[in-house]
Amino acid sequence: MRGDWLEFCRAVSADVTTALELLPTRDDREPVLGRGEGGDDTTRIDADAEAAAVAQLERLHATGIDFRLVSEELGERRFGGDSPWVVVLDPIDGSLNAKRCLPFYCLSIAFADGPTVDDVRFGYIRDLANGEEWVAEAGAGATVNGRQLGGVRPKPRLGVVDLEATTARLVADAADRLDGHVGRIRMMGALALAMCQLADGRVDAVATLKPSRSVDLAAAAVIVREAGAHLMLPDAPHLPLDLHTRTRAVAARDEEQALRLAGLVYPDG
Repeated sequence: MRGDWLEFCRAVSADVTTALELLPTRDDREPVLGRGEGGDDTTRIDADAEAAAVAQLERLHATGIDFRLVSEELGERRFGGDSPWVVVLDPIDGSLNAKRCLPFYCLSIAFADGPTVDDVRFGYIRDLANGEEWVAEAGAGATVNGRQLGGVRPKPRLGVVDLEATTARLVADAADRLDGHVGRIRMMGALALAMCQLADGRVDAVATLKPSRSVDLAAAAVIVREAGAHLMLPDAPHLPLDLHTRTRAVAARDEEQALRLAGLVYPDG
C-alpha cells in the first residue's frame, strides 16, 4: 500500500476542513444524528467530517489498493479483499471541543501493515484549529510543519502534565495523588493532539484517566516514539487496531518518567 501517504492525508485534511467550514457555529455542529459504532453519540460535525474522509478513502481504493478501515463513527469496513493494511481514522479527535468551537481538535490518520499499534508505519495529525501538521514515519523520525521533532525535549521534571479522558471525579482523585509531584495540570480535551504537544516538549507528560481506543492512539503513538519520547499502554501493550480494545496510556520524556507518572495516576496498577 505504500505510496504518497502525506499527499493523501493532506487531501483528506482539506476535505475535512471544508466540511467544518460549512458548520461554523455550535448550533450547526452539535445536533445528534445517532450513535456511532464506537458507542458515542454521532453529531453533525462527526458525521460530515467522517463522510469527507471516507470519500477520499473510497478514491484510494478505486486506485486498486485494498485495506481495512477502523473509524470512530463508521466502525470497521473492509475495502477490497484480504490485505494486511489497516487505515485507522479519527476524523475529529476532541469532538467536544470542535462542537463548542474551542480551538483544540484534530484529524488523526494512521497506516499500519499489521493488526496492532506496533505495526503503524505512518502517522498524520492535523490540528484543525491552528493548522499545525504532525507527521511521522516509522524509523524515519517525526516532524511538525516540516521541523524535525526531538530537538526540544520535555523537561526532566513533571512541570506540566496533561490529563485526558477525564471526568470531574477522576480529575479530583488524580489531582490529590499528583499534588507535590507535578507542577501544573492541564486538560486540553484531545488525546492525539495532546500527545503531539509532548512530542515537541510543550508538556512534560500526558496520561489518560480512562481507557482509550486505537483511533485515539495509533497516529499519536508513532509520532511520540519517533520524537524520542516514551509511550506506555499498560492494559494493552500491543494494542489491537480495532474499535473495541481499550487501554490507559501514559507518555513522557523517557521510560523512567512514564513509570513514575503511571504510579501516581494508576495507584492500583
